Amino acid sequence: MARKEDISSSVIKRLPRYYRFIGELIAEGRTRISSADLAAQMSLTASQIRQDLNCFGGFGQPGCGYFLPDLHSEIGRILGLDRHRKAILIGAGNLGRAIAIHMKFESFGMTLCGIFDTDENKTGLTVAGMKILPMTEIRDFIAEKHPEAAILCIPRESAEECTDLLVSCGIKAFWNFSHYDLTAKHKDIIAENVHLGDSLMLLSYGLNNSEGSENES
Repeated sequence: MARKEDISSSVIKRLPRYYRFIGELIAEGRTRISSADLAAQMSLTASQIRQDLNCFGGFGQPGCGYFLPDLHSEIGRILGLDRHRKAILIGAGNLGRAIAIHMKFESFGMTLCGIFDTDENKTGLTVAGMKILPMTEIRDFIAEKHPEAAILCIPRESAEECTDLLVSCGIKAFWNFSHYDLTAKHKDIIAENVHLGDSLMLLSYGLNNSEGSENES
C-alpha cells in the first residue's frame, strides 16, 4: 500500500467518482464487477482502476473481481464519510440557503451544525431547521460545538477577514465558494474551492470545440 503522502491528488480526486458510481451499481442490484467492466462503464482503463485502488490496499480477487458492497464501504472509509465531522455555514444568501436545505451532509461525511450571517434581516430566521445566528456569536459557538469545517458562501471581499477569524477559532477545513484564495495566507488549512463559473466556461469550451469539429467536417 502506498504511503498517504505518495498518493497523487489525481488519484484522490477520482475516489468520490468511484464511490458514487459503485453506489449506483449497488442500487441496481450488482454485487460484483471486474476491473475491465468497471473501466468500460466509467470510461477509464482497467489498469488505471487497479493502480488507483492498489494505492489503498488490495480490494479485488483475481478471477472474481471486486465485491461492490465491501469496496463501496472501504472507499467511504478512506474518504472519511463515516466520521460525520461538524461544519458551519457562513452566508445565508440564496446559495447558502440552497446548500443548507438541499445538501445531504450526512451522506458526505459532514453534519451541518450552525448557520451564520452578518445581515440582521436574516439572523433569527430558520433554515434547514436551524436558526441563523449573527457572526458576533461565532467564537462562543465554535468553542462550544467544536466544528472542524466551514462552508463560505460569502462575497470575495469579505472572505479574508472571515477566514482569519475562523482560523483563529480553530477551523481548519473550508468549502469555499467565495472566489478568494484562502491558502495564499493560510498555508496549513484544507480548502476545496468551488468556481461554478469555471465549470460553465468549460461547458462553453466544449460547445465551441464541438462546433469547430462540425465546421471542419
